[in-house]
Amino acid sequence: MTIRSILIANRGEIAVRIIRAAKALGIRTVQVHSAADADMLAVKLADEAVDIGPPSAAKSYLNIEKIIEAAKSAGVDAIHPGYGFLSENAGFARAVTDAGMIFIGPSADAISLLGDKVAARSVAAKAGVPTVPGSDGRIEDMAVARDIIAQTGFPAMIKAAAGGGGRGIRIVDTMEDFERQFPLAAAEAKAAFGDGGLYIEKVITKARHVEVQILGDGENAVHCFERECSLQRRRQKVWEEAPSCRLPDDVRTALCESAVALAKSVGYKGAGTVEYLYDEDAGEFYFIEVNTRIQVEHPVTEMVTGIDLVQEMIRVAGGEKLSVTQDDIALSGHAIECRINAEDPAKGFMPGPGTVAKLVAPEGAGIRFDTFLYEGYTVPPFYDSLLGKLIVHAENRAACLKKLEAALSGLVIEGLTTTIPLHLALCRDEAVAEGAFHTRFLEPWLETHFNPQTPAKVHEEASS
Repeated sequence: MTIRSILIANRGEIAVRIIRAAKALGIRTVQVHSAADADMLAVKLADEAVDIGPPSAAKSYLNIEKIIEAAKSAGVDAIHPGYGFLSENAGFARAVTDAGMIFIGPSADAISLLGDKVAARSVAAKAGVPTVPGSDGRIEDMAVARDIIAQTGFPAMIKAAAGGGGRGIRIVDTMEDFERQFPLAAAEAKAAFGDGGLYIEKVITKARHVEVQILGDGENAVHCFERECSLQRRRQKVWEEAPSCRLPDDVRTALCESAVALAKSVGYKGAGTVEYLYDEDAGEFYFIEVNTRIQVEHPVTEMVTGIDLVQEMIRVAGGEKLSVTQDDIALSGHAIECRINAEDPAKGFMPGPGTVAKLVAPEGAGIRFDTFLYEGYTVPPFYDSLLGKLIVHAENRAACLKKLEAALSGLVIEGLTTTIPLHLALCRDEAVAEGAFHTRFLEPWLETHFNPQTPAKVHEEASS
């Protein structure tokens, strides 16, 4: 079926991104919005807009019934969920297809299978993908949990089977700590995800977070190489780049091929990401999970491969085969993405929504700013603090860092407090320049550079 019209079941910069990709394909767009988002950029850019409820996400962007009703009334062929909200909700995917429309993403069955992290570990193991030492399945019994912990050793990680986005994770260092945290983690998982299932993994100290972008059409699958996502705060990514600067070529090949093997084993359709931990000292990588959606950081992959991932998702959902083979996909240069949030890094990342008094985005070859901001727009306080993503591309990583520093210096967002000073400081950091970081690098670094007690001079230098 050829897709002629799409409803975007999301908001913010990803909604704008999807609209622009759809328009490039000549597809009509319908944007849903809450009452708080009536004047957001995606509403202005779409061919049609539909109000789906009050500001609360639970009553608007997470309300499956209202979104399906809006799609039916608008007469669209398909729905794109973006990322977050309902993007990895198997029930939503199923509701879309049951209503006679196309869900732009993998099937509900694939989302269910890969969204359950225990089941996904099993799928990965069967596909020959190395997994982090830990439990083979869900754990309900404390005695069984103790036996597994005895095998993995400490530190260990208790993870929610249905978790995501860094949520539902607790790290324990002693048996006493484990026995106290285990029932609390189960209760937290049940409250947050409606599923109290847990599993255990060994903590790989000083691991790098590396993920592989996959594309599939249900029969064939390819990879678009990897991204480095190790700079994280509270397990939330802050800065991403492609390719990883510390990955040997043989490891890169094995990592990417394992992701394709996993995708083919489930007949994957659409865009997705297979996430890994890489133990740089041992030269080993381990499967973590699969994200069955487009990722926030997808632009860095687009910059180094030249592939429009969102357009590819739409084409495949409409029944087309992948437009590229593995031999067509090659790495070109280096790209880095900074997540620009409405937060103050010098004040514990306190949220700082407000009205955009002035907006100046840097321009030039290899510079891209994905955002939903415009001058005069008031950022609502009800949703994620992400304002946009500044992405730069250059012939190598050193040149990329220089271009990024210049682009950040030229990015002006007045009226809101943003994380631009944080990214400028990272650009100028020696360890970052050398690529000498891991998933536990950023938080201690922040204590030194952006602790509220840190002298103001450090922050002023980062902003200069």
